Amino acid sequence: MNKLSSSTLETLRASSRGQILTAGDAGYDDARKIWNATVDRRPAVIARCAGPADVRRAVDYARENQLVISVRGGGHNIAGTAVCDDGMMIDLSPMKSVRIDPARARAFVEPGATLSDFDHEAQAFGLAVPLGINSTTGVAGLTLGGGFGWLTRRFGMTIDNLVSADVVTADGQLLHASDSENPDLFWALRGGGGNFGVVTMFEFQLHPVGPEVYGGLVVVPLEQGREALARYRDALRTMPPELTVWAVLRQAPPLPFLPDTVHGKPIVAFASCYTGGVDKGPDALQVVRGLGEPYGEHLGPMPYAAWQKAFDPLLTPGARNYWKSHNIGELEDGLIDAVVSAVQNVPSPQCEIFFGHIAGAAMQVPVSATAYPHRSAQFAMNVHGRWDDPKDDERCIAWARDIFKATEPWSQGGVYVNFLTQDETARVGAAYGENFDRLVQVKSRYDPHNLFRHNQNIKPAAI
Repeated sequence: MNKLSSSTLETLRASSRGQILTAGDAGYDDARKIWNATVDRRPAVIARCAGPADVRRAVDYARENQLVISVRGGGHNIAGTAVCDDGMMIDLSPMKSVRIDPARARAFVEPGATLSDFDHEAQAFGLAVPLGINSTTGVAGLTLGGGFGWLTRRFGMTIDNLVSADVVTADGQLLHASDSENPDLFWALRGGGGNFGVVTMFEFQLHPVGPEVYGGLVVVPLEQGREALARYRDALRTMPPELTVWAVLRQAPPLPFLPDTVHGKPIVAFASCYTGGVDKGPDALQVVRGLGEPYGEHLGPMPYAAWQKAFDPLLTPGARNYWKSHNIGELEDGLIDAVVSAVQNVPSPQCEIFFGHIAGAAMQVPVSATAYPHRSAQFAMNVHGRWDDPKDDERCIAWARDIFKATEPWSQGGVYVNFLTQDETARVGAAYGENFDRLVQVKSRYDPHNLFRHNQNIKPAAI
């Protein structure tokens, strides 16, 4: 454990509005816990920031004491970069404010806010921005990596709706980044992860969505998986941008609309969200109902905020998780065969493979417009190993790695940076593709000594 003098810690405590925690303090162990239970690290100090002034002081303290910095927003990242050993954990989770300006359709969001926090405020005005699919995910980390979800086909990536950001940089300065102020930094924040500083405020452009949408699940037996996924592939070509359908292969969870005899059987679930008007929903979802002879379906109108929470029970914190991910252009027959075969014998009932459909508006943005480069990817395919017992680590991780290798022939070669695990630092180049060299230039300008390196790191030129 890094030895910090009691006098410097007391000075830090006295100059902070939020809590400063060290090992043994009440709340220390809770503050260092994150979503992925395979990660168990012990920071020397945790700064639970109450505002930008606390963030600036924490960055200065870490730099002056030569501490590694980790930054926690929602603590949901698979690699566990939110928490470090022996360094300074800047915990932004107390900064949860979400302010909506309905007249301008803008949202001002602090970095500790979750998707649930965001949706709660925005949906009060029938407004939304493309975010993820799990309401406990942090807005900050999701946004900085790119961000996509049920609204992406219609309104683009999360970063395509980012208007500006306030950022504490490595020298402790608070900068405003937008198209007109520090535009190189603004470009890099849109997909470059936490490499360039600590964002203390995000400004988003909002869109009219909800408060009700039409959607739900259609669950077909895995025996029909090959044909159903081929039909899905064909149907995507003519789906309107208001309709997003993801495919999930796993064992059937105990969903109330499925017979008890189906629980635990391998399935393909098609998860759908239609935002083009509840009255038009039944007609729009007919194409999904025709993908196979389902075990069961649950479709209908629901609050958008409720649909954003629909998968929370399958993604609760405290389980052990390991991911492997590809960017996919097309669902080719060989890829379909490989994933259907892989789900027939999963090592844990919580393991799954999903195809997150991006496409649509996200593909219409030039590669050079943002740090996120994967504008030709129609899908983010994620192999999600998930289990509870540490004794199952080896076989569940091996399962994910084996599928990743078996499906590599159909990958575009790139990867969504938020899906990289802690052992995949060699794939950072693949995460940024042709934008990597420009990211190195921005990193060299704003963080020349690589203070912000506890992430999927982009090293400055001098290191």
